[in-house]
Amino acid sequence: MADFKTHISASTLVGIAYGYWGVTSQSMTLENGILAGGLCSVSGMLPDLDSDGGIPLREISMFTAAVAPMMMLNRFRDYDLSHESMALAAMLIYVVIRFGAFEFFKRFTVHRGMWHSLPAAGVSGLIAYLAMPTTSDAERAYKAVAVVVGFLVHLILDEIWAVEVGVARLRTKKSFGTALKFLGNDAIANVFVYALLFGLCYTAWSDNTIAARLRERAKYDLTQPGWRYTPTSPPSDWTAPQWQLPELGLSASRPSAERK
Repeated sequence: MADFKTHISASTLVGIAYGYWGVTSQSMTLENGILAGGLCSVSGMLPDLDSDGGIPLREISMFTAAVAPMMMLNRFRDYDLSHESMALAAMLIYVVIRFGAFEFFKRFTVHRGMWHSLPAAGVSGLIAYLAMPTTSDAERAYKAVAVVVGFLVHLILDEIWAVEVGVARLRTKKSFGTALKFLGNDAIANVFVYALLFGLCYTAWSDNTIAARLRERAKYDLTQPGWRYTPTSPPSDWTAPQWQLPELGLSASRPSAERK
């Protein structure tokens, strides 16, 4: 199995290439290219969250807990939060990720379980997609795919390191096939990961519509303090219309009624 330095080095090199490709071929800004490259680099450590401890778990837990609130600034703006509410939400997210989510990985996952799988790579990308809403779907998908690519780099390296090449022989280790897989040995873990994957797919599918409604509501929210309707004055050459009563055809019948 490849070690930590190999994983982070390979995902960093792939991240540099991915960022360069986005800037030169996909019309992404330099900032988005650098950010996508960084996401790809860090995502190379994500599959090792199911390890019992060590450098990967410690590094990724601190980095994710610190960076995730900053990546969610656009999400906070969609909900029209004040600066104080944003700061409070950022602190809560840090605590939940640092001491909640990663404690869950330590207690309820096994190394090379379903978190070392292709569906888990999709889950990671969808979480990144939902955490970083933007007005451009292309930029949002570009950064989410960077997370998936970094995740896959780790899985591919694990499979490569599970093959031993010798003189005129080729042998595979017992760990071969435990990384690039769709199903694991634990049925409960399989159901949980796929349920999470499909739930995130549905949420991501409808998220753009929800975010657009939130932005529209914030734009036209009449309850915001300081809002005041100021009608525009009519142009100088404007004249009031001359209204006339319509002819209803009642004048001809009125004399006959008077004779009676």
